Amino acid sequence: MTEEIKREIILDHYQNPRNRGLIEDSSYIKADTNNESCIDEIHIMVKIEADRIIDAKFDGEACAICTSSTSIMVETLIGKTIEEAIKIYKNFNLMLNEEAYDQELLEQAYVYQDISKQPNRKKCALLPWWGFEKVINTYREKK
Repeated sequence: MTEEIKREIILDHYQNPRNRGLIEDSSYIKADTNNESCIDEIHIMVKIEADRIIDAKFDGEACAICTSSTSIMVETLIGKTIEEAIKIYKNFNLMLNEEAYDQELLEQAYVYQDISKQPNRKKCALLPWWGFEKVINTYREKK
């Protein structure tokens, strides 16, 4: 994937975020994340049934990297089992820490491959994934 295509995907998810907008539904697990050093604040809702992510939504105010990362994360995780989603999350972290990872698992999240070259932007890309981790922890506590 060329750098230009990566930029286009990030820009598209920033300008046209998927599944943006929260709803009132108690069957979703909610998590909030924020970056103390900038404006990024993301609210995530995930619906899980039988250990599978059925739906996910988000809202908040965030920069282009954080907003697009959240949109891509949501789109990537819907339909995955909890174990598949955790594997994707772990691989995303490995990629951002410049460690060995499985690119195919990441789907479009691979567009952040070079974000580690901009350490101040790394947290922007990771913020929604930390929210997802909170959701998973809450889900496991309820089981």
